[in-house]
Amino acid sequence: MQGSSLEQGLSNGGQRLEVIVGGDEGSPRLDRVLAVLRPELSRSRLKALILAGSVTAKGTPIRDPAYHVAAGDTITIDVPEAAPPEPLGEDIALDIVYEDDDIIVIDKPKGLVVHPAAGHESGTLVNALIAHCGASLSGIGGVRRPGIVHRLDKDTTGLMVVAKNDHAHQSLTAQFADHGRTGPMQRGYMAFIWGVPNRQRGTVAAPIDRHPYAREKMAVRQSGREAVTHWVLQAAYQGRDGKPVASLLACQLETGRTHQIRVHLAHVGHPLMGDAVYGPHFKTKARHLGPEGQAALAALGRQALHAYLLALEHPRTGELLHWEAPLPEDLILLQGALEAAL
Repeated sequence: MQGSSLEQGLSNGGQRLEVIVGGDEGSPRLDRVLAVLRPELSRSRLKALILAGSVTAKGTPIRDPAYHVAAGDTITIDVPEAAPPEPLGEDIALDIVYEDDDIIVIDKPKGLVVHPAAGHESGTLVNALIAHCGASLSGIGGVRRPGIVHRLDKDTTGLMVVAKNDHAHQSLTAQFADHGRTGPMQRGYMAFIWGVPNRQRGTVAAPIDRHPYAREKMAVRQSGREAVTHWVLQAAYQGRDGKPVASLLACQLETGRTHQIRVHLAHVGHPLMGDAVYGPHFKTKARHLGPEGQAALAALGRQALHAYLLALEHPRTGELLHWEAPLPEDLILLQGALEAAL
């Protein structure tokens, strides 16, 4: 009768697999018995685990794949969590705004994922940075996110700073954690939103946590972490019926939660134009735009959000650095179309 199997988790994220030899596996060799009882592990993987001392029989690590087991023997296999592959450099063009030996500031285009993740193992900003910066990025901030101290969503454009060494990484990490409460750090965004606020400026202070049902989304929840967004009205736009339909806000972050501006503005009834995640029920609003506005919004294909302002203290010199990035072409076209309807 073929052996039985059991598995449990390990503290390091791996698995402990336990099998009992049935004696009818076709061979007494350890590697062949395990290949029958744990077919999800390849022969080469099993051999590597045996040679590494990760396979135990009768309480003793067995390092010989040809070791003979007997019916009734209990074999334990400790399978470590698979280490993520190190990202490779790729020749991806970067719009570099500033660079020195410590930091690099880029104007990120839409569609560029910041670091490798499930579904985006290549073609990321990290891959581009490794190719551009070379070995200097190695290990800074982790294998999968070398040099990254903050991020922008895939389809959010604008300014990002990346650390090129450990000293810069530590300094920038501290500045982003402070978010300008006591230091000079500033992060400013231009956001085209549905509707027009009833005042010139305001603050959204509402905690953000994972959405309770849609795990890819965030939501305002009392269980969440503190999140504060300040905004100032820049322009209001009318629809073809002459009524207010959209606005442009300048937003500044006092905290840095995932999707913060998108969640906060949707929470107060003014989701970002083009945001299919947090403002899908506003699609019907598009019919109030003129033909140019409808065409520009359809062509946008993303949330209308741009990180236009970044200010920070240089990690080595202490100098206050300040950059502003103009709206990208797709948002310029949207802005022009909205203004044309005035």
